[in-house]
Amino acid sequence: MEQALHSLSWLLLLSGGVFCVVGSIGLLRMPDAYTRMHAASVIDTLGLGGILIGLMLQSGLTLITAKLAIVMILVFFTSPTATHAMARAMLHRGIKPIIADKQDRSSNS
Repeated sequence: MEQALHSLSWLLLLSGGVFCVVGSIGLLRMPDAYTRMHAASVIDTLGLGGILIGLMLQSGLTLITAKLAIVMILVFFTSPTATHAMARAMLHRGIKPIIADKQDRSSNS
């Protein structure tokens, strides 16, 4: 049983790391700020979530697990709020997504 728990925790740690790498590549390759924010949210939710759950399985039922759970709850509540605030600020400044620019051009033709 302990070996299965150990293997599951390493699987979660590795998959979380892969999502962090993929999201980081997305931050560099995406064309506009809105899609870059989506790539950053992949890092927050899938990457960090997988890593934190894997670390919780590694630490067992200790105070460390409670602290990791608090960090996970904090990130899962603050990350969407911050992303939403950034998107509203970009819209307020007049920065449009690339799709909106293409639709505006096609309707003006």
